[in-house]
Amino acid sequence: MTNLQRSAFELLSEPVRRWIWQQKWASLRDVQEKGIPAILAGGDVVISAKTAAGKTEAALLPLITRLANRDQVQDGFSVLYVSPLKALINDQFRRLQGLCEASGVLLNKWHGDVSADAKARARKRPSGIVLITPESLEALLVRRGSEAKFLFSALDAIVIDELHAFIGSERGVQLTSILNRIEIAADRDRIDRIGLSATLGDMALAAEALRPGDGDRVTRVHGLDEGNGVKLQIRGYLLKGKDNGTAVEVDEDETDEAEPDKQHDEFGIPAALAADLFRFLRGDSNLLFAGSRQKVEVYADKLRRMCEDAHLPNEFFPHHGSLSKSEREDVELRLREDPRPTTAVATTTLELGIDIGDVESVGQIGPGYSVASIRQRLGRSGRRAGKAAILRIFVIEPTPDKGGHPLDRLNLDLIQSIAMIECLREGWCEPPAPWGLHLSTLIHQILALIVQTGGLRPAAAWKLLCERGPFKTVDRSTFADLLRCMASKENRLIEQSPEGSLMIGEMGERITESHEFYPVFATEREYRIIHETRVLGTYPISSPVAPGETIIFSGRRWKILEIDDVTRVITVKPTRGGKPPYFAGDGGGIHDHVVGTMRKILGSTAAYPYIDAVAVSLLADARLAFKELELETRSVIPYGNGSLIFPWIGTKKLQTLMLAFLARNFEASSFGHSIEVQEVNVSGVETFLRTLADADPPNGEVIAARLAKPNLAKFDHHLSADLMTMVTLKERLDVASLPAVARSLTEPLPKVGKPSPMG
Repeated sequence: MTNLQRSAFELLSEPVRRWIWQQKWASLRDVQEKGIPAILAGGDVVISAKTAAGKTEAALLPLITRLANRDQVQDGFSVLYVSPLKALINDQFRRLQGLCEASGVLLNKWHGDVSADAKARARKRPSGIVLITPESLEALLVRRGSEAKFLFSALDAIVIDELHAFIGSERGVQLTSILNRIEIAADRDRIDRIGLSATLGDMALAAEALRPGDGDRVTRVHGLDEGNGVKLQIRGYLLKGKDNGTAVEVDEDETDEAEPDKQHDEFGIPAALAADLFRFLRGDSNLLFAGSRQKVEVYADKLRRMCEDAHLPNEFFPHHGSLSKSEREDVELRLREDPRPTTAVATTTLELGIDIGDVESVGQIGPGYSVASIRQRLGRSGRRAGKAAILRIFVIEPTPDKGGHPLDRLNLDLIQSIAMIECLREGWCEPPAPWGLHLSTLIHQILALIVQTGGLRPAAAWKLLCERGPFKTVDRSTFADLLRCMASKENRLIEQSPEGSLMIGEMGERITESHEFYPVFATEREYRIIHETRVLGTYPISSPVAPGETIIFSGRRWKILEIDDVTRVITVKPTRGGKPPYFAGDGGGIHDHVVGTMRKILGSTAAYPYIDAVAVSLLADARLAFKELELETRSVIPYGNGSLIFPWIGTKKLQTLMLAFLARNFEASSFGHSIEVQEVNVSGVETFLRTLADADPPNGEVIAARLAKPNLAKFDHHLSADLMTMVTLKERLDVASLPAVARSLTEPLPKVGKPSPMG
């Protein structure tokens, strides 16, 4: 092993070095060369590198070495390895068993499927490394609070795998709070934290997320493993009309008699796309990310029937969160160990590092909603030596009808797909979301802390959770308001003893005694959509909607009259206007940078060698429409009896601008990357925008009042109206951006630059 850089390899303990020799590694990977000395030096470390670059070993090799170098062995676990998924823990357990056995380190896995006897043995004689989920860690603290010091006082480090999956989410805030509670219970000032991630757009924000308030002291390691290269292509398809057997609109009276093929075609699988998927994927092992669970089932069923029609064994299997654990594991096992060709048609469930072995290629239906996601998916392919990673994005665009919506002419799914690849090419990735208030998660942590400790005073709870913990944006006054809200007659989550200690209240006992308490995330809530007395269906509230807004549902355009959060009912009526635009996908938050890149692509003449002939034609049509609609020189254009606004901004700012119009009693709705304002001409829209541009940011409470209270987080329904407004303004809207956004829409547009195509 002469080509190993001795500076990293020789720092490792003798058993670890021997294990590396036994694996016949030719050399350490770049991320390991950099990560080993950083972790051996002590302190917090963030490690970022492409998927399958060896990040797990970059963390565990030096940590096991640190354990070997200890002067004395203490009772207690030595390393906590926190992972977001039980399946990932099972994979890592298989992967690390040999290393731990060779090093004399006990390896434990701990999640809901591990037997109570195994957990009891580990608690009785805690030692070595524990692979655990945040929820199991929470349950351990809450149920065994008195044992926390015994279990964790010897901790040498805490590893957080798939760090990007936690940052900015309720689950990530919960985990950071748990780690803080462990440090306090173990009577330690700080325990080293090591974050591992394949997709981090801003290492500084990631470091701050790993150690809130002290991110500057976190060491940052970025692996530069070049891999085996990338092959990618964007392929375009036209979603044709009824005469071509696709996009069929089925009336309610005809639903029962509609042919199965037409029902599937209604979901928009052009024949050319189905044929290409079958041609590209059959005969190898692949991943196809289809989007929603419904689309996963539709595509998997279509490809399965194509296998049957060709008298071939089925190679296509769905994989999503609503399937049973055994169904998902069967697909994972077949990909990992079965030589038969297998394509998993998946949602995001296979985006993280679950071990599925080597796949030939990755496919994706539509553009997706983040560059980070594409980077993560791309890393699932190209793991074999000399084999490039292969990514194909399949984009479906509607055939524009005479008098159709202008958005249909711009082919924005294709433009967004190209923008995503151009961002990927330039090395850009979405930064972690800024820290919010996360009051729902704070409610959860207050309850968990009370159960763990048996009760504590409000000042001690604030100091532990907010001053030292992750809820640093919550001041004493807001914390006091939250406690009063939790203790109210409506909630009865907590109460205060005569001595002043916080205790669990009547409703709090019911919540904390349930096994459903430990996860901090809420399952997706659905609202019934009702027109007059008829239920049209259910609508998932995964993004905010507001009264007065127009939504597209069941192939029709509806105006929201009222939203009842208690009964979860959205009351609607039909609304007029142009033909609703077609959008693939189910919505998602898109970053400003991606949308800005889309405008540059539409306004340029750059060619992109990775798009096929159909996509080239669709791009030319979109650019022609961009010119004919005069979007090169203006942002507001007439449409129907109103106006269309193209701000070219991300989802959060677009939603905030739309609500600003609603707050001034305009009839406004956001579609794709635009806002439609009815009954108001271009001059009227521009007058309002100039007023908005010349003033200070409007009253946020007035803007937020137009937004339905969707109760997105698990305990949002326990928040008062004032506290919910604070959360909305901090986390879900961007009121401060309104003057600058309005100003950009009223001033002459900057000349569109020419993005350089990917070679």
